[in-house]
Amino acid sequence: MAQVIVTLQIMPNSPDASLDDIYENASKLIKEFCNESEFKREDSPVAFGLKALKITFVMDEEKGSTETLEEQIKEVENVQSVEVVDVRRTIG
Repeated sequence: MAQVIVTLQIMPNSPDASLDDIYENASKLIKEFCNESEFKREDSPVAFGLKALKITFVMDEEKGSTETLEEQIKEVENVQSVEVVDVRRTIG
């Protein structure tokens, strides 16, 4: 099967929330979900000092939906919402 590149956008519940802590906890959950250890992190400004955390990773297409992963990340402290903003199939 093919690999897919997934980008999750994680919104903190406050501009004061630590994106580093959220990233650390979300990364652990992603590792457990897809056995992937390489991630790309991007802090994206939203408004009024609030930044969204975007994490991009590669997973096996056989895993199917990321819905269970999203639900787990929503349970992380200071996370308001999680959304898949991009999914691409890899070639090669």
